[in-house]
Amino acid sequence: MSADSSELRTPAISIVVPVYKEEQNIRPFLQRLIPVCQKLADCYEIIFAVDPSPDKTEEIIQEEINKNPSIRMLVFSRRFGQPAATIAGILSCNGASCGVIDVDLQDPPELFAAMYEKLQGGSDVVYAKRRSRQGETLIKRIISYAGYAIINQFSDIEIPRDTGDFRIISRRVIEELRKLNESHCFLRGLVAYVGFKQDCIEYDRDARLSGTGNYNRLTGSLKIGLNGIISYSTKPLFMMSVIGFSMSLFSLLLGAFYVVQKLLVPTVTPGLSTTILTITFFSGIQLFCMGLMGEYIGRIYDEVKRRPKYIIERDVQAQKEPK
Repeated sequence: MSADSSELRTPAISIVVPVYKEEQNIRPFLQRLIPVCQKLADCYEIIFAVDPSPDKTEEIIQEEINKNPSIRMLVFSRRFGQPAATIAGILSCNGASCGVIDVDLQDPPELFAAMYEKLQGGSDVVYAKRRSRQGETLIKRIISYAGYAIINQFSDIEIPRDTGDFRIISRRVIEELRKLNESHCFLRGLVAYVGFKQDCIEYDRDARLSGTGNYNRLTGSLKIGLNGIISYSTKPLFMMSVIGFSMSLFSLLLGAFYVVQKLLVPTVTPGLSTTILTITFFSGIQLFCMGLMGEYIGRIYDEVKRRPKYIIERDVQAQKEPK
């Protein structure tokens, strides 16, 4: 095989790594990931999807690209966030399969070997399921557990519990994801929606190697969880109708109670506290329903605009030597 044809070979696997302000973790991460990729295939691809960072993240990745031509970097025009960065990497990859992993080494790159083996065995999606979570606060664990329970209760698709974006998918899944041009990129939901044969591998999640998380803050987790509920189900809207009917029935019964009370005991007057409690209760229900409707309307607004999910400023690859 000639040198030119070898350069055009399709990578057996691409690894997508969304990053933002991770200068301390890039090199330790690659020291563990590259040997895994080299064992899996002669031709592989590592794609760093980089939100513009104020630190030296881009410079360090550029240095690693100069050392290893299998490394590639997508730099966005501004910060679009982890979900958009992950989708951008997946849709830009050239591999016959694609893995997704964070750079903080909470998820072990060595697990890709077992995941890739299952993929070769006939699965189209192999995701990693967490047995334990090191370095995470109790509040975050509670939110995660409750979030998956609520999502699976209301969503029309089932998203496996205790999973993240750490997974490997086949080219067939990648091409189906390309057709789902949604503004809100909830990868776990999109992959579950696509379907095909899916398998899992359990593992114990480690604490971050260094630094603090830039993507997985409390508000970010809540936002992602909300996308998982609203983007894949209209059940919350039906729930609003049920609540509205129930509250109307409650008001009717309460009114009938006061009428009967007035007829039987004319001297008894309903207390002020009951009135205030009733008003505040119904006001809360109304605001909740209006907020829920607003979330749906906001997503309709985003979809109608048809703005791109991300804008790539630079696609940095190793320079080919002149012939």
